[in-house]
Amino acid sequence: MTVPLLGFHTFKTRYGGNSGLLSFIAFWLTFEYVHLNWQLSWPWLTLGNVFAKNTDWIQWYEFTGVSGGSLWVLLSNVMIFLLVKAKGSKIVTSVAAMVILLFPVLLSFLVHPDKVEVRSDTNVVIVQPNIDPYSEKFDEASTEGQIKKLIDLSEKNIDANTRLVLWPETALPITVWEDQVQQSPQYVPVFDFINRHPHITLQTGIATYRNYGPEKATITARKNESDGNYYDTFNAAVVIKAGQPLQFYNKSKLVPGVETLPDFMLWLGPIFEQFGGTAGGYGHDKEAAVFKTSGNPYITAPIICYESIYGEYTTNYVQKGANLLTVMTNDGWWANTPGHKQHLDYARLRSVETRKWIARSANTGISAVINSNGDVVERRPWDEPAAIKYAIPAITGTTFYVRNGAWVYGLAIFIMTVLLSYHFIMILKKRFVGNRM
Repeated sequence: MTVPLLGFHTFKTRYGGNSGLLSFIAFWLTFEYVHLNWQLSWPWLTLGNVFAKNTDWIQWYEFTGVSGGSLWVLLSNVMIFLLVKAKGSKIVTSVAAMVILLFPVLLSFLVHPDKVEVRSDTNVVIVQPNIDPYSEKFDEASTEGQIKKLIDLSEKNIDANTRLVLWPETALPITVWEDQVQQSPQYVPVFDFINRHPHITLQTGIATYRNYGPEKATITARKNESDGNYYDTFNAAVVIKAGQPLQFYNKSKLVPGVETLPDFMLWLGPIFEQFGGTAGGYGHDKEAAVFKTSGNPYITAPIICYESIYGEYTTNYVQKGANLLTVMTNDGWWANTPGHKQHLDYARLRSVETRKWIARSANTGISAVINSNGDVVERRPWDEPAAIKYAIPAITGTTFYVRNGAWVYGLAIFIMTVLLSYHFIMILKKRFVGNRM
């Protein structure tokens, strides 16, 4: 975060205050874009996220995404700074500051849909099993009880109109080979449940392995010393429906330190492993995927936990036809701290950006249904086993942001490039002119 400030200092010192302020905005937005896309990405503090609890103010995110919110924060602060600094008449500066502060809010009310889409004839059941991730979840001896709790909560809430049942991240916690899930004795009750209800599609988190044979197919692949074959471990999602093949998606946006390490830090793997992370890193898919099954109106975006922080990545699901965003998460790692509440609020931003409803299944809470305006219309409390049954509409179509991506960041990168080009030209000009003199 100091790099944009260094750029601001350089341009302000060399070219004056206005150039410095322009560079500050362009460099900061460029930093946010880079931080969203490099291997140590942790974009929790992206400035545009700050409005997650006030989605009525930022309905225009369907055009800009969170990058527009970041620009709004930066411009507002710059204008207030200029207002405080101004000498003599401050009328023009005051008017400009008021416009920048208030116009986005007024615009939000203009583009805010007057009426949220009506409910559908089919419903989704969202399950919150409330299994402690520290003491119970990954204890193989407790797997049978965990599966029973998930099935019992589902059975009590489904009806003839239920088309989708959503379980949280790693709801199926025992890691199994991807091609042997149906043969796994721990998960036989899951398939029995689905066979009893052939009209239902189950989407759930699962931990899996994939065997590559003797070739190291990916940078994250590890060698099985017992047979010499390479394999990857995945934090995955799977869709199960009676009579249809399983569909998998492997989490793509992995949590640094816990699930992955950047290539230049792989040598620190054993150290991170001591803090609960992974030495080799999880495998991952290279792009988003959607789940579609026959007899199910919902084409789902299997967004796994941390991935819901990434607005532009989420648009890839919608571009591939998703009409419902399904967030599967295990926020129990935070315990009862603000983290799990912030994570829920950030999902609200995704619904505004895409104008899609969200079904959110969180292991320990807060599970919720979020409408296409970013309103939480149903939720279940933290640290309680619960379920939600809700008639969620499947919304088609795409927003300007889905079609065009984070164009505000692109504009900032262009301005930054122009500024840096000018700066280097001035350096070269001064050097050559100085040498001649």
